[in-house]
Amino acid sequence: MDFKDTALRETKEKKTHKIYYFCNVQIKTDDLNELEFPELLAQIAPLAYSTKVAEQIMALFPLAFEVAERALKKTSEYLTSFQSQNAIPFSEYPDIQQDLRHLVIENFRLENAGFMRIKALSEQIGRLKKFFPNVSQAFPLLLQEVEQLDYRKEIVDKVDRVFNRFGEVKGEASPVLKELRTEIQHAQKAIQENFNRALVTYGGQDLLDDIRETIIDDHRVLAVKSGFKKRVPGPTLGVSKTGSISYIQPESVQKHQFRLREAQEQEKKEIDRILRALTAELSEFEPLLSTYQAYAFDLDLTQAKARFAELTSSVLPKLNAHRTLRLKEAYHPLLLLKNKKKGEIIFPQSLTLTEQNRILCISGPNAGGKSITLKTVGLLQLMIQSGIMVPVHPKSEMFFFDKIASDIGDNQSIENHLSTYSSRLKKMAGIIKEADQNTLLLIDEFGTGSDPELGGALAESFLEFFYQKRSFAIITTHYTNIKLLVERLPDAQNAAMLFDERTFTPLYKLEVGQAGSSFTFEVAEKNKIPRFILNSARQKVEKDVVNLDKTIVKLQQEKFEVEKLKSNLALTKESSEAKKENLQKLNEQMQQKLFNFQKLYDQEHRKLQFGSRIEEFIKSYAKGKARKEVVKDFVKLLEQEKFKSLESVDTDETKRLQVIKRKVTQQLKNKEIQEKIIETNELIEKRTKDERDLWLKPGQKVRIIGSSSVGTLDTLTKNKAVVNFGHIKTTIDASKLERV
Repeated sequence: MDFKDTALRETKEKKTHKIYYFCNVQIKTDDLNELEFPELLAQIAPLAYSTKVAEQIMALFPLAFEVAERALKKTSEYLTSFQSQNAIPFSEYPDIQQDLRHLVIENFRLENAGFMRIKALSEQIGRLKKFFPNVSQAFPLLLQEVEQLDYRKEIVDKVDRVFNRFGEVKGEASPVLKELRTEIQHAQKAIQENFNRALVTYGGQDLLDDIRETIIDDHRVLAVKSGFKKRVPGPTLGVSKTGSISYIQPESVQKHQFRLREAQEQEKKEIDRILRALTAELSEFEPLLSTYQAYAFDLDLTQAKARFAELTSSVLPKLNAHRTLRLKEAYHPLLLLKNKKKGEIIFPQSLTLTEQNRILCISGPNAGGKSITLKTVGLLQLMIQSGIMVPVHPKSEMFFFDKIASDIGDNQSIENHLSTYSSRLKKMAGIIKEADQNTLLLIDEFGTGSDPELGGALAESFLEFFYQKRSFAIITTHYTNIKLLVERLPDAQNAAMLFDERTFTPLYKLEVGQAGSSFTFEVAEKNKIPRFILNSARQKVEKDVVNLDKTIVKLQQEKFEVEKLKSNLALTKESSEAKKENLQKLNEQMQQKLFNFQKLYDQEHRKLQFGSRIEEFIKSYAKGKARKEVVKDFVKLLEQEKFKSLESVDTDETKRLQVIKRKVTQQLKNKEIQEKIIETNELIEKRTKDERDLWLKPGQKVRIIGSSSVGTLDTLTKNKAVVNFGHIKTTIDASKLERV
């Protein structure tokens, strides 16, 4: 987003016949109200810091895909700051738009509060400019937008040069002001000293009333008894209501008061000059400050939507370019907040619309959740297209529609004297004109309001028209002929709100794939309608219709049982997969241990062979073999070992063996055979001990060399080890243990 342009541009909306057109998205105001979109915005608006942003939220509307996608990603980034330690340093900020309008007026002077607002907003931008680059991976889009801003610290410096932290002009703002304030302090001190002196003098002469002094027009005056006022030189500034007291300013104070007043007037003029100069300096930054304000408003909008997402556990689902809408565990956000506040349960719904499954017909009993399902889908679609995250499962998928039309609830018009059915037909006529392949239709009680047979036939024609237009639609109905028509259409599907036939209570769960019964007689019986009336009604209904309804009821109940079994199988499968995964991890660990054991065995075997060869050299040397021959054979052995080591160990190990070779060769040349034997044995023992120190730790499985019993090392003190063999513990020399 370019905040330079945003600061100078206002969003324009075209309104024609109560239809909003914005970025190729159109929707009627009646549809917005039916889907409770204004009520949703009213929940988000109070979360904004600024009242202007709150007004902006109340005016939110579906956006073009690219704009909405960016807004959603920014909101998602901001939401992560609530769930991590990277809290964004953004809080309440000032509105400087009025100050900016005044700033560009020639020779205008801002008030003190205006300068402090400009400083506060600039400091807010400075903190954000410093914060986001340090957490660039967490907030890529928010970083990208803050990088567009040109932060100028000199704005803050200019204000700080004039004002202190309390918003008062500092004496150091100019040399003249500093001198004037010094003069003011001297005058005030002289006034106080002379007044106190007069107070003591005339008070001692008993010329003053009991109150002694008071304040008139911000001046300290003596409360002189009127009978003695001629004995106190100075102007009389007032008298009491009874006339018994005269309020006199001592003559010794008067000249200093004049001096103070003159200095204060000059101070005001100097402050006015300073602030006008500062206003002129800051006017150069007006375009930049406008971008600061636009950025703050936009970030405020983002944080308000993020806070609402946190309240409703909303997420950013996958946004598809292809036409697939897959809602998983979708909640109606307003109902979610309401029930959460009351501590009541709310039931989520899951459904899918695709090119091959464009129309979903929901049937089932009244008060079973059909209308709420329609409103949930419609409101979530408005939210996602307006850049607001939605309360669904993270694996949900959504795409954007160009038009959203709804017909939910009673549309009877008193003003136009239209019946409910006439009103619905009028609305349907408008929907027919607009419906196309980029339209989402949400129609409740499809076809009702007239003669069931004739109204059902008309509803069939409506549905066939929408199907031919390739519109996406979710409808609810009680009409059997509509359910049968949906079964015949390849790209349409029936769905039912589940109902517990045993308890005659709705389960508020949407089951896609079958038509639902309205449970007319069952619900009537639950509501204590006399049985003889119900029996009479059953006889009046055609037998095949009753049988069809009973068949639907039976199928729905069986489907419910199958769903329970399917759910249990899914849980069992999930548990089995978890156990399988654990076994695989255990197997990998065992394989690693076997590999480590084999590697250790190979290392120990090589060491043993090396030691045996050393003993052979010692024996041959003791038997009289020439020293040069022994050294030659030993060097040859070391070269062989070096080659082997290069294949099995790293470079550091190779260098260590080279050092050993040089040391052993030197020792064979300069020392006696007994010293070589001792040193060689010590070297072997040291290597063995070093290896042992690496694995000999508490908890290690060990056994005594030459024994088959396996125990666990409990403690190790110096060279003494305590080994636990089940019910028996023994203390043994650590050198006599080997690991298992």
